[in-house]
Amino acid sequence: MNTNYNEHFLLRAIELANANIANGTGGPFGAVVVKDGVIIAESGNTVTCDNDPTAHAEVNVIRAACKVLGHFQLDGCQLYTSCEPCPMCLGAIYWARPDAVYYAATQKDAAAGGFDDAFIYREINKQGEERTIPFIGKITPEGQQVFKKWLETEHKINY
Repeated sequence: MNTNYNEHFLLRAIELANANIANGTGGPFGAVVVKDGVIIAESGNTVTCDNDPTAHAEVNVIRAACKVLGHFQLDGCQLYTSCEPCPMCLGAIYWARPDAVYYAATQKDAAAGGFDDAFIYREINKQGEERTIPFIGKITPEGQQVFKKWLETEHKINY
């Protein structure tokens, strides 16, 4: 596991965030993925220009890095991001499994800049029907059968 920090890469993530502000392509966020001391992917936030609420810098850069690597995980990589990741990005990061994540600003800094995701953390801890957007389980045997079928599949790739 490689967790060597290099300020150069964090500064590059910040440059990408500043570029997003300057060119209006998305929010003030940037991220890079590094493997073996080399940037293999970089991205800014493209939520508004792509009309995609999932196009955060971290999600974009994970997608790009995985394409470069030809793999769905970031083994041996580090993620540098201009800000502490939001709950969505945190989930994506855990699924991607980089060796380390470095960030240059906190959730509180983001909230002060108009990007407050504290409500999402509160929502996560609520029961589905108590959330602001109700999550209503309609559990069916067919829906559950999909996972039984997955467990029985010999050609699956675990992740």
